[in-house]
Amino acid sequence: MFDQLPAYADDPILGLFEVYKADPRPFKVNLGIGIYCDEAGQVPVLESVRAAREAGVGARGPSVYLPTEGGEAYRDAVRELVFGKNADDIVVVQTVAGTGALKVGADFLKGVLPDAAIWMPDPTWANHAAIFAGAGFRVENYPYYAKETGGFDLDGAVSALQKLQAGSVVLLHPCCHNPTGVDPTQAEWHALLDVIEQRGLLPFFDVAYQGFAHGVDEDAWAVRECVRRGIACLVASSFSKIFSLYGERVGALGVHAPKADKARLLGQLKLAIRRSYSCPPALGAALVEAVLSSPASNAQWRAELDAMRGRMREVRTSLHRKLGEALPGRDFGFLVAQNGMFSYSGLSAAQIEALRSRFGVYVVSSGRICVAGLNASNISHVCEALAEVCSGGETR
Repeated sequence: MFDQLPAYADDPILGLFEVYKADPRPFKVNLGIGIYCDEAGQVPVLESVRAAREAGVGARGPSVYLPTEGGEAYRDAVRELVFGKNADDIVVVQTVAGTGALKVGADFLKGVLPDAAIWMPDPTWANHAAIFAGAGFRVENYPYYAKETGGFDLDGAVSALQKLQAGSVVLLHPCCHNPTGVDPTQAEWHALLDVIEQRGLLPFFDVAYQGFAHGVDEDAWAVRECVRRGIACLVASSFSKIFSLYGERVGALGVHAPKADKARLLGQLKLAIRRSYSCPPALGAALVEAVLSSPASNAQWRAELDAMRGRMREVRTSLHRKLGEALPGRDFGFLVAQNGMFSYSGLSAAQIEALRSRFGVYVVSSGRICVAGLNASNISHVCEALAEVCSGGETR
């Protein structure tokens, strides 16, 4: 019965992490997997989250099922975080991390827009295509990254979106684009939302790094502008990175549908969840809820988020300076222009292999570098390795 099963190709990022862990070299550096590490190279426990744990959040009484849509207080806290105050018309459900939010949204949309295609930026997170193709969508791409400039291809994106049929779904990263780190400016966002509004397209935002680019509220600007214009949209949120709760799988899906019956909308989202994992996990959501709901804890968390963002900015600046010194005449300005955890290096397959085999520096096959894995103890080694493998050709 099962003797003809196809082989499974390991996820390239998680598979690379396993290879990294098996590497015995003491100087190895992991710049592949998207995990924020502190200056000591450790995954931090945020003090705001630690305080909530020590206060007994999520530890009292028996462990019972949450409602299918998640706890009400958690959903209210997330709604304000993502959409701002006075956003009561947004329907929010708790999900199993951001990946679960994308999956629930994909399943929901396939039921209401069975013939729609989804258009994704080129490039995007590899799992995006797998999730929506698995839900039955036809997956297409629109231009996003301009290799020649290392910036956003506004003309290419607008030209492509202008040709789409009404009702087409458009995947967007409101901040810290994965894998490039290239974000549109507010003026460019206005141009994108203009064509989305004119063509009757449906934005689906993936918000995995809110606060890592410019700030919690600043990074939600495109989402909130979309709502302000009255454009229907979906927003998948992940709290793995910004709360350093990777293993708790905390996320949410928000839906702004101005003309929809909110009870029916919530019912269809609950149906998509019930058919999948039935109800979400409790502990991580309780911690996020506790932090967001307390003014003091919320302020502490935002300060910790500011520090994380600041450290990544400092790493980018140091990397830019060191590479500029090692390879004079090369333009590494893209390193400081990009946002968030990732930088699109433009390294070739041969260069990536040389980094791994000769220097123990692990980078995913797309050339994406996780700058959050760099610190004072390893950045010089990484710069020396990059300078060595890049000395034979240009990179971006």
